[in-house]
Order: sequence, then structure tokens, then C-alpha cells
Amino acid sequence: MKIKAQISMVLNLDKCLGCHTCSITCKNTWTNREGAEYMYFNNVETRPGVGYPKNWENQEKWKGGWSLDKSGHLALATGSKTNRLMKLFYHPEQPELTDYFEPWTYDYETLIHSGRKNNQPVARPRSLVTKQKMEVTWGPNWDDDLAGGEHARADVNLKKMGDHIVFDYEEVFMRYLPRLCNHCLNPACVAACPSGAIYKRDEDGVVLVSQDVCRGWRHCVPSCPYKKIFYNWETNKAEKCVFCYPRLENGLPQICAETCVGRMRYVGVVLYDMDKVEEMASTVNEQDIYEHTVDLLLDPNNPAVIDAAREAGISEAWLKAAQKSPVYKLVKEWKVALPLHPEYRTLPMVWYIPPLSPILQRVTSDVYLPDAHEMRVPVQYLANMFTAGNVETLSNTLQRILDMREYMRRRETNDEPIAHDVDLTEKQMYAMYKLLALSKYNDRFVIPTDIDMSQEGRQHMQHNRGFACPTGGCK
Repeated sequence: MKIKAQISMVLNLDKCLGCHTCSITCKNTWTNREGAEYMYFNNVETRPGVGYPKNWENQEKWKGGWSLDKSGHLALATGSKTNRLMKLFYHPEQPELTDYFEPWTYDYETLIHSGRKNNQPVARPRSLVTKQKMEVTWGPNWDDDLAGGEHARADVNLKKMGDHIVFDYEEVFMRYLPRLCNHCLNPACVAACPSGAIYKRDEDGVVLVSQDVCRGWRHCVPSCPYKKIFYNWETNKAEKCVFCYPRLENGLPQICAETCVGRMRYVGVVLYDMDKVEEMASTVNEQDIYEHTVDLLLDPNNPAVIDAAREAGISEAWLKAAQKSPVYKLVKEWKVALPLHPEYRTLPMVWYIPPLSPILQRVTSDVYLPDAHEMRVPVQYLANMFTAGNVETLSNTLQRILDMREYMRRRETNDEPIAHDVDLTEKQMYAMYKLLALSKYNDRFVIPTDIDMSQEGRQHMQHNRGFACPTGGCK
């Protein structure tokens, strides 16, 4: 057993307002420079919809992530190393600028320097890439709040459901989906990079791109199934979400989590067994990958896990953070958080609590809340996003959240206990309620700092970064 620590995040979709504050603060912090205008390390998509870039979930077109070859081993969906090298100068699965949008500004000088005329001068859009005049036909969040329109009908997850979804007014449903790099345990971008510029930090699992090593081959862009790696057309380098690692090293959450108006993001440490990553990602039935990913996460209160973690050089500060982690509770203990498209086999470490509302009210008055299958957001649609189409797993997740809500209602009104069997104890449901509804800053963000790291742990991490181990005990 080789234990590693991973900084992870959970997003509660029931509390997302779609205000895009996270996108704005992320962009102002990390991508406010030339060549990065179209980059949104964090973006919020309206669902159903095509997302950003357009139809990024259509892996038949993009061939991102991993697949199993004929012998049952993991292989990049973009092809073998030889096939990828043959696509070096022409890559048919490479997203184009039109799949994102062509950055533009407006010709404000026309307004400022225009002389006296009979007609009002107009500031027309001008491309930031070609510097030529252009017509704006697409942009970030172009389909924002248009879940009943033509863009929604192109949603890949809806196409998998058949024809029984009707886009009449009373049948329309809409939710928001914030997205960022998942900092996966089995990242396809790392394996696809010919230069070895993309790497996963040993100390916290953050996936980064070395700007000095990157040669701009762009194999990482199509290989990422979530399309969260971007190509800077000015520097000719790949860029991506860095999980705000300078903030993490100082005990602060990511800027998107810090500024979230809905307080729907939770950040914490999880421990996992690195030796089992390949085995779990190679699961034959893609609907079982979620359960196997959860099995990878280790109990930070288990004495055997604690001893193995200490032996691996994980400091006491990180162990304490893992024991208090809200992510571990939501993902492993209560099982209410799910990964986005686990069938891509990258084992993502950004998790989502699926939304309940808007819900359909029952006619009968003796029941407070509907069952999971009576949600206005179709369970099959959510299952296509979070459980590789496994409706039962998704329904069980929603039912746990519904049970918690019903338990709190009955607790406040002193009614009889919940009639049906529940997966969680009353103590667990109350703890879940406090974390999801009443949690304070220090409850949502449990992040260790390098300052708190023991000297021995720091030495081991320095060795893992390429320095000589002063103690001689590093392996």
C-alpha cells in the first residue's frame, strides 16, 4: 500500500446560483493576459446545454480520457504514441478556436476620435487574434439560462435518453454546473504529453504544466476529456487550472471557493492508495468505476492507515486535516458526492452533490418530500453525468439527501421517524445537515499549510521533488 495525499473539492449543485462570481475571480487572478482571453479555468454551464467548449462531452468526436484495449489494459483514447505523433501537425480531434470563441474587443477609438457626423458612430467588434473586424456569433456562456432552447437539445446527455424528454414550457428543467480541472488520480493529460511538461505534484496531487518544459505539442488538449487544458496562442504553451496551489500552500482555499456566493464548495484532504489506481481505472464495467474510486479513498482514522501514511512521509498536519476533511465525509462516509463522468477513467478528484430542486410536489399531504424518481430534473440525465448511466446509484445518492431533509423536518415538528429504511443514522444525517446548511468557513475549508508540516515530512517532499533526501530514509 502506497499512500498519497490529495487536495480535493466538493461542489453542492443545489446551492449554485449561476452568478459566475467564481469564473470572474478565477479569470481576473489567472488568465488576465494576452493569449489567454478565451481561457476559463473555471466556468459555469447551464444544463441541459452544450457546455464550454461546444459539446466537450462528445467523446466520440474528441476521443478524450482512457479506454480499454483488446487485452483489457488502459490506453489513451486518442491512440497509441505512434498514432499521436502522426497527428503532430494535423490533429482531427483538436478543438478549434470556434469551439471556444474568438476573443474580441470593440473599436472604441471610433467613438473617441470620430468627427461630427449625421449618424451616431458605432464601436464594432474587432478580433484580438487577427485584429480584423468580425461578427460575434458565439462566446462564453452564450447559452446561459437557455435550457429550453436549441442548445439544450444538442446536450450529449439528453441524446442518450431517447425521445421522451419534451421541451414544452412546463417540462423544462435547468441547473448550473460549475467546472474546473479535476486534478485526476489517473490524468490522461500527463500520459499524453510528449515533453513530460505536465506532472502531478507528489505532496498534494495538484496537476500542473511546467511552462519551461512545455513545447506546445498540444497533445494534452484533446486527451483531457473535460477539455480543461488550453493553448496560449501568444506564448505557444499549454495552460490549465492550477488549483490555486500558492493559496493552498498558505492554508487558503482556491479563489473560486473563497469567493463563491452560494458557499457551495468544500475543500479538504483525502488519502488514497496509489498502488490501486491503475486497477480501479481499468474496471471493465464503467458503471462500477465510481464505487471503485470511492474504495480507493482510505479511512484517515484507521490506525493502520495512519502508520502507513507516516511511513510514506505524510506529516501530522496533513493527517489531522484528512481526519477533519469535509470531502471525506461527503464522498466516502455519507456517499452523497459523485464524480463528473467517471466513465472517462481519469478518476477525477472534484466531486458534485447532485441537485434535488426544482422538485415536483406530491398531491398527498402525509408525505413531506417526493422520492428520488419524482425529481423534476430527470434521474437518468443526472446518472448520465455522474454515474456513467447507473440510475440506481444516482437514485440512492439523491435519496440520502432527501432522507436528511425529511429527518430534519420531522425533528423540528416532533413527528414520527422516517417510515422507510435509510442508509444513514440519525447522527450522520444531522451532521450532514450541519455541514451542508450551517457550516462556517473553517468547516468548509480544512487545508494544511507547509508551515505546519513536520521537518521530516518536508525533507521527504523535497526528495520527491528531486532533491537529495537528508535523512536517507526516502525510497
